[in-house]
Amino acid sequence: MPNLGPMEWILILLVLILLFGAKKLPDTARALGQSLRMFKKETSKMSEEDEERQTVKAQAEPVAPPAAQIPPATPSVEDRLRVLEEENRRLRESQQPVSSQNEQRSN
Repeated sequence: MPNLGPMEWILILLVLILLFGAKKLPDTARALGQSLRMFKKETSKMSEEDEERQTVKAQAEPVAPPAAQIPPATPSVEDRLRVLEEENRRLRESQQPVSSQNEQRSN
């Protein structure tokens, strides 16, 4: 954004005087100042309310017990591997009598 020199400021003031008139210009500036003050006040109030909500929410949340006391929801890899190995052993044992019967029939 280019810097505004004295000539540009004078030109802007002349345009404002032509648009609003010399009598209404102070009233317009006062209304603008009040509007900006109200806006600033409301935005600071909103940020304070957000901070209060966050602190209340943080205080209201129950503290979770340490992770060591919570049992895992799913079995560990070792447990699953052990179960699969046992199932594999049972399946092989159940297949052996069937395969031995098939060998006897083929003889």
